[in-house]
Amino acid sequence: MMVKALSSDFLKIRGKGLWFLIFIGPIGLIALQALNFGLRYDYLTQRYAGRLWEVLLENIQMFVPISLFLGITLVASLLANVEHSTNAWKQLLALPISRSAVFCSKLAVSFILLISSCAVLAVGIAVLGLTLRFELGDMPVIDILRLSFLPFFASLPALALFLWLCMANKNQAIPITLGVIIAISSVFSFQLSEWFPLNWPMFGYLGPHRELFVGAGLLFGVMIWSLGSLHFNKKDVD
Repeated sequence: MMVKALSSDFLKIRGKGLWFLIFIGPIGLIALQALNFGLRYDYLTQRYAGRLWEVLLENIQMFVPISLFLGITLVASLLANVEHSTNAWKQLLALPISRSAVFCSKLAVSFILLISSCAVLAVGIAVLGLTLRFELGDMPVIDILRLSFLPFFASLPALALFLWLCMANKNQAIPITLGVIIAISSVFSFQLSEWFPLNWPMFGYLGPHRELFVGAGLLFGVMIWSLGSLHFNKKDVD
């Protein structure tokens, strides 16, 4: 049942721009740093000789949280809107498939799309560094993977929450507005406690206790997904 739901959802998103969104996000981050290093190449390579990879990751990491929250919001909204825009919820839920499977399928598709975006970011960082003639032997592969994937795992509560909101509400203005506000707020939330949820993506990569923030993201992501699934099972969807 779950496999059929997943196959159906992947067919539905063809031509909807979701895959374009998945690639354009990380490519945009890489292009921004390519421009930054390209314009100041001599200065940066001289000043940060020996730690160019580290500087590249530092410059990218500040944009990761806002990109994640915006990406999560848009993916959740576009995926839910596939059904909302065609008024297909009643037809879908009339099929011999449980509501839980429908909700899980949407979440799984969102996860696959966003984890693919993380993979594109990891590859893009490596390619950019090599293109800028950084030393291959100095490439911090583990740190690149941490920056590309750990913040996403720490932001899973946001994915579960926004998918829940987008699926339960035909009017996407509310969840999109909330998502944009959260994304912008994440830029300024470092003045608050590191345990403030908007800070989890960043501290999922930084600091000595990153596994705690990743674990919190996974735990609360599952909890919000469970609540969303229960609510979706009982709610009349237009």
